Amino acid sequence: MTKESALDTARAQLRRAVEQLHLTENDWQTLSTPRRVLEVAVPLRRDNGKIEVYNGFRVQYSTTRGPAKGGIRYHPSVDMDETIALAMLMTWKCALTNLPYGGAKGGINVDSNSLSESENERLTRRYTSEILPIIGPERDIPAPDVGTDERNMAWIMDTYSVQAGYAVPGVVTGKPIVLGGSLGRASATGDGVAISTREALRIKGIPIAGATVAIQGFGKVGYWAAIAVEKMGMKVVAVSDVTGGITGFENVSQVWDHFRKEGNINVPGCDHLSNDELLHLEVDVLIPAALSDAITSHSANDIKAKIVVEGANAPTTPEGDAILNDKGILVVPDILANSGGVVVSYFEWVQDKQKFFWDLLEVKENLSTIMMKAIKEVEEVSNREKVTWRESAHIIGVGRVAQAHKLRGLYP
Repeated sequence: MTKESALDTARAQLRRAVEQLHLTENDWQTLSTPRRVLEVAVPLRRDNGKIEVYNGFRVQYSTTRGPAKGGIRYHPSVDMDETIALAMLMTWKCALTNLPYGGAKGGINVDSNSLSESENERLTRRYTSEILPIIGPERDIPAPDVGTDERNMAWIMDTYSVQAGYAVPGVVTGKPIVLGGSLGRASATGDGVAISTREALRIKGIPIAGATVAIQGFGKVGYWAAIAVEKMGMKVVAVSDVTGGITGFENVSQVWDHFRKEGNINVPGCDHLSNDELLHLEVDVLIPAALSDAITSHSANDIKAKIVVEGANAPTTPEGDAILNDKGILVVPDILANSGGVVVSYFEWVQDKQKFFWDLLEVKENLSTIMMKAIKEVEEVSNREKVTWRESAHIIGVGRVAQAHKLRGLYP
């Protein structure tokens, strides 16, 4: 069976939206082509003195609605096609939530776990210097993603600021608080996933209190989503990481406490299961919050959840998506479900520009307002046009970008 790439999936979703919006072939050409693509060599001097060269990428898919916005990923799977696909999804995500941004993505083909902290810093600073001509607070604003965190954002900010000659906190988001980061940014993507889960349960008529949830992935998205849904009254019954999953734990804090002490989620007394087995548990909600292509034509057949909320980017292939739809499973798509991260990144950027910072309650209230508005719009378009939530979200996001293209016109 040939594995469909993330770019194939993203382009198929875009093609469907273009058809549903009755756009022209000229519109398709514009919308399906990234504005700027940069591939760079990133040499690194390892701690042992050996020089290794890694491939780095930065794609600015669209800047029609504002500066490009998107994370930087350190992972062995990073390549140009994946980066273009994720930058495309960021474009529709920012338009869906009506943020004044385009879409971007970047990354280095490297296993971040193989790097010492000093190597990680040298790699990040060199990568920043290579992409420096095309980033900036009014051009392209990176953020953390898989394999990167606030440390990397601090190094990027410093490298950029040294070249500028003054502090430029707005060049990245997801920074440490003391460097202009925003309260609530670390948990934002998970918080958005939780809000999406709550609203999906409401639409399905399933009581929130006691609703069962299985989460594939216990990283920056999955962990915070688990904490948030638990606070809402749901019951997280299973979680997993790259090594596999567990069920039978008392609460998420028990798993997290064990992870901090032991570096794994193998809580004593819990039952173990594979990632595939977790996908097929009989639960109310399944949250794929790891990497792409978790739900395929193979794995989708045995999914028993009533709702799938996509915490990861592109976790479902088109074939898997079709099977879920045929089974009557409500799928909350990635560009809606995991948009909380870019929403609070926008808040951070605004605060940096204003030099005025908000308290945590204000951040969370504003996040909820934007998420609820987007969810309501997706629900309304889905009901009116008789389409899936994924199709509805793309109709809204792609439609806004297409309208912006038309209003701006073609230069020259």
